[in-house]
Amino acid sequence: MTSFDPFEFAHRHRDEVVWMSQNTNTLPMHPAVLDAIRASVDAREFNLYPYRPGVFGLPEAVTADLGVEDFDILLTNGGIEGEYIATRALLKPGDEVLATDPSFFPIHDQIAMSGAKPIEIDIYRDPYVVTPEMANEAVTPATKMLLLVDPNNPLGSGYSRTQVKGLCEIAEDHDLLLIDDVTYRDFSPDHALTTEFVPDRTLISYSLSKAAGLAGMRVGAILGPKDLLKTVRKFDTNVLGVNVVAQRAALAALRTKSEWLPEVLRVCAANQKSIRAAVGKVDGAFLPVYPAKANMFAIDVSASGVRPEDLESALLRDHLIHTRAGSYVSRKSGSKFLRVSFTISEEGCRRFTQAFPAAIEKLRA
Repeated sequence: MTSFDPFEFAHRHRDEVVWMSQNTNTLPMHPAVLDAIRASVDAREFNLYPYRPGVFGLPEAVTADLGVEDFDILLTNGGIEGEYIATRALLKPGDEVLATDPSFFPIHDQIAMSGAKPIEIDIYRDPYVVTPEMANEAVTPATKMLLLVDPNNPLGSGYSRTQVKGLCEIAEDHDLLLIDDVTYRDFSPDHALTTEFVPDRTLISYSLSKAAGLAGMRVGAILGPKDLLKTVRKFDTNVLGVNVVAQRAALAALRTKSEWLPEVLRVCAANQKSIRAAVGKVDGAFLPVYPAKANMFAIDVSASGVRPEDLESALLRDHLIHTRAGSYVSRKSGSKFLRVSFTISEEGCRRFTQAFPAAIEKLRA
């Protein structure tokens, strides 16, 4: 029997598939972003290496978007490259980093590349975030860093300002550095940066992949206080810069953000409601977090008698809907849930809401 690679299948059928597997954004893009991409290509900017600090205006647009104009910035190939550079620069063998399960485990893998160990605090329980009390209990003399992914991928849970403040106090009390991964920040109406409380200890991991819909462009940044980022830069091997066409797209997206973000958030809110209604019709399925403060849900199907891996495969093969089994983002609870993202068209979401109950019913038969 030929093995089935869901990502190969999904990419081969890209024009037909509803892409709900990677928290990407397939909603229509602002015309100014497309115009910027075309103008860069027409000008053949790709013939030259880009100016290493970034196309003029982009670093300033990123720091302004975050409200950290006094921070230094290093543009990277997506947010995750910045986290790799930071963990290699700041961690050593034997160090520990407070993290979570569920989480985006490639960051944990990068921590391990430095010889450090991610301590994965189980947050698949109410309130579905790391509380200051949980973090304090997990600290040991080897703990050197706190990785905060806010909002959380895959749960869609977000931290209150009070919780962020509490975690920052833990970092201060135990002399910890803090990586604030704000990849899904634009989807959270009450998001609070750790820079409000411990700017001297904070590195911000920033991405334009999600809300701005530029995942395939691979453009992001790592930001921090000048002295701290100076240390991080020593491990930056990308001396020739970030894709110049991607940078032009990013700059246009930031300049027009007030025009396109409200529609993205409107569609997300509508899709959340539709998915919740569909899940509510299936015995043994529920949403641990609602509403999500990111652009994805974890749908718990542990009481349905259906394995998330089988459900992922059935939705893709039978309905051309690409989702992701929880095992990708949780070692402890991955067998319980399916992750679905909803920065997709409302028509695409309707396809999912019709397919989800049908796929469960067929797998139960």
